[in-house]
Amino acid sequence: MWYGNFREQTINLQLPEEKYRLLAFLERQGLALDGNVEYAVAVMDGEKMAASGALDGRVLKCIAVDEAYKNSGLSAKVVSHLISEAYEKQRTHLFVYTKPENKAIFSELGFYAIAEVPSKVVLMENRPDGIKRYIETLAKENGSKADSAAVVVNCNPFTLGHRYLIEYAASRCQRLHVFVLWEDRSSFPAEIRYRLVKEGTRHLSNVVLHQGKDYIISDATFPSYFIKTYQELVETHAKLDLEIFSRYIAPALGIRKRFVGEEPYCKVTAAYNAIMKALLPVHGIEVEVVPRKLADGEAISASRVRELIRSEKLQEVRTLVPETTYSFLLSEEAQEIIRQIRSGSRRH
Repeated sequence: MWYGNFREQTINLQLPEEKYRLLAFLERQGLALDGNVEYAVAVMDGEKMAASGALDGRVLKCIAVDEAYKNSGLSAKVVSHLISEAYEKQRTHLFVYTKPENKAIFSELGFYAIAEVPSKVVLMENRPDGIKRYIETLAKENGSKADSAAVVVNCNPFTLGHRYLIEYAASRCQRLHVFVLWEDRSSFPAEIRYRLVKEGTRHLSNVVLHQGKDYIISDATFPSYFIKTYQELVETHAKLDLEIFSRYIAPALGIRKRFVGEEPYCKVTAAYNAIMKALLPVHGIEVEVVPRKLADGEAISASRVRELIRSEKLQEVRTLVPETTYSFLLSEEAQEIIRQIRSGSRRH
């Protein structure tokens, strides 16, 4: 039995003592602190931490209640606090990844399930028609029905390798839908990445460009705090993302094929591609892996471009990117991005 005089306490994640206390609390609940968390709150019973929650952009994370305080309404208290905090930051469309057994709790708090990987994770949002509205937007961008395929890219930045993949895919279907990942975890902001793809593919009349927004999930935004192993994390992320793609996006746009670039470097992307090849054909979507375009015997990659920028070898970048991307890199607008890459202040 518990008796509580609860108070909410913001956790200062910059103070090692407070961060460690939250880490220890989450560990007792079988969770970890997700690395991208920007704001955290605890519900205290005197000096004892009874519940916690955190915010990462528009995603609620690390929501946990101590076993001694179960069924006490603390989940609702934490979620309400996080929603208020998000609204103050002008973030009104919110998401939560949680274990399927917690789905009922979040349903009662105004969240609606989008997709689920059984026994692993469910993605929920606080709008009953959020995914429907996104699909309607895609349909308006689509125009008339056509034999369609898809490519999903980050393009950090847009390279000749990306252009080759898109040109190859566009030559093999009536209409190609290109989705640009939309979270701002990359060196090049989403709006700029989108613009560079648009400028670099303007010559392809059958390409329809889309903002990936909230329903094309990247490994940078997928949470890790309640998934035990790295392999499980990669597989669960891929399965959830592909569930949304095959259940909502592909049917709305008549997509019957997805093209992906061969991945010789990144193990996460390579594992994702392998899972895609296994899962999408079950939904009637063919997957074709396209060999990477080479330059000087080496696969062209955005990471290679960023490394050359970091090493102040911008002239060498010219052989790896379209002229539109190179012109941007020489512009005044790009200088802050270049400075951040060279200072190492951006992870990707």
